[in-house]
Amino acid sequence: MTKIRICVVFGGASSEHEVSCVSAASVLSHLSPAKYDITKIGITKDGRWLLYPGSTDAMKTGDWEKDPGNLPCSILPDRAAHGMVILGKTPEFRRLDCIFPVLHGKNGEDGTIQGLFDLSGIPYVGCGVLASAVGMDKSFTKLVAASIGVTQAKYLVFRRHDYDKAPDSFLNRAEEELGYPLFVKPANAGSSVGISKVKNRASLRDAVMLAFAHDRKIVLEEAVVGRELETAVLGNEEPTAAVVGEVLPAEEFYSYDAKYNNAASVLVIPAELPDGVSDKIRETAIRIFSALDGRGLSRVDFFLRERDGEIVFNEINTLPGFTDISMYSKLFDAAGVPYGDLVDRLVVCALEEHGEAKA
Repeated sequence: MTKIRICVVFGGASSEHEVSCVSAASVLSHLSPAKYDITKIGITKDGRWLLYPGSTDAMKTGDWEKDPGNLPCSILPDRAAHGMVILGKTPEFRRLDCIFPVLHGKNGEDGTIQGLFDLSGIPYVGCGVLASAVGMDKSFTKLVAASIGVTQAKYLVFRRHDYDKAPDSFLNRAEEELGYPLFVKPANAGSSVGISKVKNRASLRDAVMLAFAHDRKIVLEEAVVGRELETAVLGNEEPTAAVVGEVLPAEEFYSYDAKYNNAASVLVIPAELPDGVSDKIRETAIRIFSALDGRGLSRVDFFLRERDGEIVFNEINTLPGFTDISMYSKLFDAAGVPYGDLVDRLVVCALEEHGEAKA
């Protein structure tokens, strides 16, 4: 059997660099050497691309960057190359069949690197440029969800240029239209980076400035009191959704620290829900994924609102955490698709999508 020449890209110039390395190590540990000829490209936090020959253990600790065997490299946008160049003593060109990007956050799941992959003509795992960009930008995600009639929390969008001219008027509007408590989020940041839950004017002002430190556009949302529920989507034109899981965060909300550093956070899979709720969440997740023109994979997050039992859409993550203990992989494992089969299916989705695009 001819092996698939696959390239796993990890790290990235992102605040989520470290967890991307851990996710990629998990993916690599489940790619069968019997099926795949594996290449690893690590991107440092300052944006250097390195062909990495070492172990997955060093990826988890960050020591991979010190490997003496690292060589500068790049994916080539020239479609005739259909691969990468390795810049050793003499340039070496390596043809690739598929790219598996494991890059959370900015410069990884926001459509930027997907554009390079599209130029190269190499099939790649996950959503394309449009779905990645819209899914990363919370304000545009909300516009798409609203267009198909999905229930969401009330929200406002502030832009730094406008806010700086009249901050008090914007803060007044947030208090009047959303009330307390409310959430303040950068429009473009993943894994709860820069997100705050605020309960008064002083903390609101500070939270707005924190969010603006991560993005020039921010989203303010009313706080939804209810259960935090998530499902996972897999596929292209006819996607399927896994079981629904529940997040019991160790902190007041599911912050970056609660996700990755606090062992007290609990994932309940499958969630115990009233009749019909799980099916409706799964159906709504697929509707949102399809409305964004999603491909490959996404995790879609909801609230089950306490006061009326309404399912409220929170966000979509087009390149979710992919460790063995991440919600995406665990949800599909509970649905009968173990991690190894899941990565194989994602590669198949990538190759099928490329074939359709070339038809």
